[in-house]
Amino acid sequence: MKITCTKEQLHHAVQIVQKAVATKTPSPILTGIFLCAEGNQLQLQATDYEIGIKCTIDAQVEEPGSIVLSGRYFQEMVRRLPGDHIQIATSQEDRTIKITSNFAQFNLLSLPAEEFPVLKPLSDENVLTVKDNVLKDLIKKTVFACAADEARPIFTGGLLEADTDGIRMVATNTHRLALKRDNLDNNDKNIRMIIPSKILSELARLLTSEIPVDVNIYWHRNQVAFEFEHVYIISRLIEGQFPDYNKVIPASFATNITVKSSEFMDAVERVSLLARDSDYNVIKFSFKEDSVTITSNNPDIGKATETVPSHMDGNELDIAFNAKYVADILKNINSEKLVFSLNTPLSPACIKPIDDQNYTYVITPVRTS
Repeated sequence: MKITCTKEQLHHAVQIVQKAVATKTPSPILTGIFLCAEGNQLQLQATDYEIGIKCTIDAQVEEPGSIVLSGRYFQEMVRRLPGDHIQIATSQEDRTIKITSNFAQFNLLSLPAEEFPVLKPLSDENVLTVKDNVLKDLIKKTVFACAADEARPIFTGGLLEADTDGIRMVATNTHRLALKRDNLDNNDKNIRMIIPSKILSELARLLTSEIPVDVNIYWHRNQVAFEFEHVYIISRLIEGQFPDYNKVIPASFATNITVKSSEFMDAVERVSLLARDSDYNVIKFSFKEDSVTITSNNPDIGKATETVPSHMDGNELDIAFNAKYVADILKNINSEKLVFSLNTPLSPACIKPIDDQNYTYVITPVRTS
């Protein structure tokens, strides 16, 4: 193999596939990045068997071929090379790969390319197309609510649904639930799949186009793949039955409080400074006619209280929540104002942006003495 490509494109591609390189594995080949040169393109792949990522860039291919290089060292090497262009060439004598840029040269030992589990694209029999900005918004506004504890695997992923009513993503750890809906034009597909949160987070990180582009979503049996521009990501789905999330969302509320989002978030973050300890991670809210008082109390550190103006429709109420769960949703509300909806101190509450009825966050209160 002998190719020349720009450092900018190669560095970008390596950064993309690096996230799928295995770090803890008994199989050395999974710690590498697979490079395949043919035509006028260079394809990079990496996989840890949970996630596989493929990225294709333009290259001047003098001799086609395939190699596998150490992901860790290749990434560092590409990042630090001095020139605008990089040449990669194999040796005729041994497994040494020569990588040059300007006056810098590295000779890196390759791994056997024939041992690399090359990614096999899913069939295009089942495919759904959605704009990248829509998909990124669905992920960003829900994935934080996924469970970290793998005791119940179905809650460690986000539920993606699509039908004639639109597209939805739901995430929950049973103590909170985030639901985001959006429109989907000309869709006749019915899909329902649980995608690992790790995959969703990585996908959202890569969806960065300034002008919306199409993302093709393929699925087959227990796998899902996302294809956009020059990137292809494939993952296993989480198997199991996701609960009926509609039963978790209260049908009506006795009290609705409207507050300015940024003002409320700033106050919550300040008061939460004393609620970061695992034993004292609760903040209390006292909802009055024209104000909300937020309080945290950590016996080992001290107490914090702040009051912000609000508008109430309903009954005054005192209630407590996990501080992080409240802060997480507030970071994802872009509207000027939000509505906090409640029934009793022990029943689930709901937080919504005032101008986006397609975004719902349900949070379970905490019992306090």
